[in-house]
Amino acid sequence: MKEKRAVVRSRARIKGKSDWARVTSMSEKEIMRAAKSDPDAQPTDLQFWQFWKDARIVLPAGKHPVTLRLDRDVLDWFKAQGRRYQSRMNAVLRSYMEGHRKTG
Repeated sequence: MKEKRAVVRSRARIKGKSDWARVTSMSEKEIMRAAKSDPDAQPTDLQFWQFWKDARIVLPAGKHPVTLRLDRDVLDWFKAQGRRYQSRMNAVLRSYMEGHRKTG
């Protein structure tokens, strides 16, 4: 009888850089003032919500697992770039594909 492989995925949270203790201790006014001072994190307004009110979540197509033989130095280089190296490899391959796709 063929054995089934068990796949175990960790549900551990990734530690971010946010100082949640500081945020928790802030008043609503302080939070809004801090948000308004950050050019990359402006608070949303009614116009924003009107534009996105009918938005729907669209999940990307699933990926297919493959076995791929790579040169050791190529694999080591991608892994050295940090987590999600396989996603970066996919992005490189996608860029190559789109650059070489025939038009028309």
